[in-house]
Amino acid sequence: MADLIITEADVKLKESAAQTEIVQAGEAITRGQPVYLSSDKYYLADNNVDLPTAAAKGIALTGCALDGYFVLVTKGDMDLGATLIVGETYIVSDTAGGIGPIADLLTTQFTTILGHAKDASTLEVDLKSFATAYA
Repeated sequence: MADLIITEADVKLKESAAQTEIVQAGEAITRGQPVYLSSDKYYLADNNVDLPTAAAKGIALTGCALDGYFVLVTKGDMDLGATLIVGETYIVSDTAGGIGPIADLLTTQFTTILGHAKDASTLEVDLKSFATAYA
């Protein structure tokens, strides 16, 4: 399989109870991309660099330019603007800012589960990072 193809204009919350934060970007961020925190700014998450870079803190609900502010979803139901496989677990991929199915994970990559597909468009964001590369 491959990374999800996300239609940025279709990324939105599916529930009002979702947990969000307004945070600052250390680089340009696009809606639907997972991000990690470094110092006090957020950057595109990537599972094949190191654990801190793979440890996503959420998925961008809005986009922004370098040093801009955006809304970060940390928990709850989100429409990713992509076609999901119901029941599939989705992770930070090996492409900066990418999201892929857990089946794409290699043994040398670090694991951050972003959530599970509730239906063909809804990701239940529920983050879990692991301290070592997948085995």
